[in-house]
Amino acid sequence: MTDMRAAEPASSRRLPDPRPRAASGLGSTGARDPLRAREQWERPGIDVASEETSPAAPLFAAVDIGASSGRVIVGNIGSGEVSLEVVHRFPNGVMEHPAPEHGSLHWDLDGLFDQVLVGLAAAAEYAATVVGQIASIGIDTWAVDYGLIDADGAMAGPPFSYRDGRGAKQVVSVHERISPEQLYQTTGLQHLPFNTIYQLAAEQAAGQDLTARHALLIPDLIAFKLTGVRRAESTNASTTGLFDAVAGEWATEFLAALGLPAELFPPLVEPGDTIGTLRPEIAAHTGLPATTTVVAVGSHDTASAVAAVPAAGKNFAYISSGTWSLVGVELAIPVLSEASRLANFTNERGVDGTIRYLRNVGGLWLLSESMRSWDEAAASAGTVAPSLTELLVAAAAEPPGGPRIDVDSQEFIAPGGMPGRVRAAVHAKGGALDTRPAAVVRCILESLAAAYAATVREAAELSGQAVEVIHIVGGGSQNELLCQLTANATGLPVEAGPVEATALGNVLIQARAAGAAPATRGELRAVVAASHQCVRYLPIS
Repeated sequence: MTDMRAAEPASSRRLPDPRPRAASGLGSTGARDPLRAREQWERPGIDVASEETSPAAPLFAAVDIGASSGRVIVGNIGSGEVSLEVVHRFPNGVMEHPAPEHGSLHWDLDGLFDQVLVGLAAAAEYAATVVGQIASIGIDTWAVDYGLIDADGAMAGPPFSYRDGRGAKQVVSVHERISPEQLYQTTGLQHLPFNTIYQLAAEQAAGQDLTARHALLIPDLIAFKLTGVRRAESTNASTTGLFDAVAGEWATEFLAALGLPAELFPPLVEPGDTIGTLRPEIAAHTGLPATTTVVAVGSHDTASAVAAVPAAGKNFAYISSGTWSLVGVELAIPVLSEASRLANFTNERGVDGTIRYLRNVGGLWLLSESMRSWDEAAASAGTVAPSLTELLVAAAAEPPGGPRIDVDSQEFIAPGGMPGRVRAAVHAKGGALDTRPAAVVRCILESLAAAYAATVREAAELSGQAVEVIHIVGGGSQNELLCQLTANATGLPVEAGPVEATALGNVLIQARAAGAAPATRGELRAVVAASHQCVRYLPIS
């Protein structure tokens, strides 16, 4: 296997992505990464439970890949608790294609798959050291992006990144054939110019022949390379703009309206369904048993994260807080009203056919990018920038009620010069913001908390779902100041944690499919609650 970075074409370059240093800027402890992989299995990793792996215990491998990094994690279920062990981590990032005719921004899928294999081999080695066996593999990644596979399994080219911008050029063309109102009434999906539907229109405009090809979303593409089986997992399928939110099936009428092949996407599977067993050469290469299955999980990473929210009832909102923030409620049926469309809420599929009714909100990208700017400026000056811990302490001492920005503004999407752009946004509203880093951090966090509060309130009003508590999961759950500001802004208690909600949800869905975890979502969440001590923040007026 080749190292992913070494496998890049010499003429390609890896670009900054709006999800760099996913854990950076998230923890009040100042730790850049909450996990530490074991070195030859001799140091403790993150055990959210202290349960020892029992002899021949089934273990579950979670492949969890984000836009800036990926990990392979082994999970173990025992005595009503779950533990996780990171066995491999690797970088990811958008690459610029050297040939202009191929567009610009792509993913190095071959390099990613090489790293997945390295991680699965490490999982097999780890399992052997604890007298266990990897029973299955689950895969979660980001949404909307895909690869095109022909009848022989060959990929048409490296998958485009949603950051490429080609989809935005096709929005008008798509809406001339399917109105935004029609799209929302069927799919319930918020309008984002990089949704799969617009990317496929860009393929057509570029003359790409889509006949006799399958479009496989990134986690489905990795599963295909592992098993040879083509399937589409429903939680990620629901982000394409071509999925019927009510029927839970492909919106074939939209495929026809756009002139796309009826069989462009493979059959759907649900979280917990078996996709297939490892191809013999993959099993031999990784050292995993040939009987190892690949099991569909919430392959959209947010779906897995929401499945692991340790809520005790149904009257809760969740914030999956990291570089982006996904803020919403869990519903039984989608909300397809015109008011919901105009508010730009999305109805994405969740585990067990639930609806993740949410809106994408700006995230800690603003903080991590600001940290990067200050680090670079300090390095140029031969000094040392303040640590995250120092900045959060200083920001907490700043007076409340200072200037705020619109964290959802398009001006904050691109990397570079973030502190200056934050100050410019404040100035554009007639305000002023001190150049001190602590003042900028306070502005960012207060603005995020205000956006969270407004989104939770609007989600409750549009859906009719009562909200009594807010659960913050992901990296943002470590940021004590953000959690307290969110409690203050919403007037509701905030339960922070777990940080590793996505990996926990991935592992628990696999374990449930194997009969090693409880059957209901409530019981799965109780396992998370028993394994992880949440931190509770009460509103301070």
